[in-house]
Amino acid sequence: MTHAVDIAILGAGAVGQLICRQLTVAGMNVGFIGRNALESSQQVLNFTPLASADDHQQIQAIPYSVPILTADTLDNIRLVIVCVKAYQVLDALSPLLKQLPSQCHILLLHNGMGPHLALAPLINAQANGRGLSLGTTSQGVLRQAHWQIKQTGQGLTQLGHFAGAELTKHYRNALLAAIPSSEWVDAIVPCLWQKLAVNAAINPLTALYQCPNGKLAEPDFSEMINSIIDELVMVAAHDGVSLDQSFLHDRVYQVIRLTAGNFSSMHQDIAHQRRTEIDQINGYICERAQAHGLSAPVNAELWARVKQLAV
Repeated sequence: MTHAVDIAILGAGAVGQLICRQLTVAGMNVGFIGRNALESSQQVLNFTPLASADDHQQIQAIPYSVPILTADTLDNIRLVIVCVKAYQVLDALSPLLKQLPSQCHILLLHNGMGPHLALAPLINAQANGRGLSLGTTSQGVLRQAHWQIKQTGQGLTQLGHFAGAELTKHYRNALLAAIPSSEWVDAIVPCLWQKLAVNAAINPLTALYQCPNGKLAEPDFSEMINSIIDELVMVAAHDGVSLDQSFLHDRVYQVIRLTAGNFSSMHQDIAHQRRTEIDQINGYICERAQAHGLSAPVNAELWARVKQLAV
């Protein structure tokens, strides 16, 4: 029943639906916050699980039902997991903050960085009990239709506290039990910078050169990738985050190899004439550099070129 739902997901894209499926299987009472629904309802979703190496038969999609919630039915929500695009976070979440209970916790789970800095003051200005956590996931998932996804790969999910009241032990344990290969980390921001390095190297280059991730392993791209990482490490250091340059380099190339046949989300956004998250990826690096009186010329060039391409 809708009144029993205490975890709400904002954003029904591929990642949002995957997290929803994992929480539902774990027995959690979860629903999606609807955009334009006039009243609460049920939505049938279809989930195709990841095939095992021994499974030679075609795996059938699994249908299941999830509540769709409206802004005026959020009284019982204690955790909102935000899975919209990074540039949508503030516009999508801000109007809901007054509708959500004062003790409701917010978890941001999106690519790129930036919204957490703007959202933290809003969270801290709320009544006691409101808190903000951040997360990153490398689980592979493909959205096949509006309410249909297919899991394409396993991956690590990292979650951690950022501002305000901490997430209660009950919900923290529930998330870790439901999401495979997940962990709670004491310092989540460095983890987000590590994920940012991967996105900053792979996303713009695959979008600009219209290629799958694997092509970036070619020597022609090595100098550019090294420069992207160098600038990111420098900027992060001025933000108080110490990153291992060698580790990041190895991590970027590991992802390139593991996802060689994939097309990045930014490549797909450009191909489908959708807005990209370049502002929250390479743009974020440049904005943080500017805040410290620094420059990040390679990231700035990629930022400008992708913005021009997306016009």
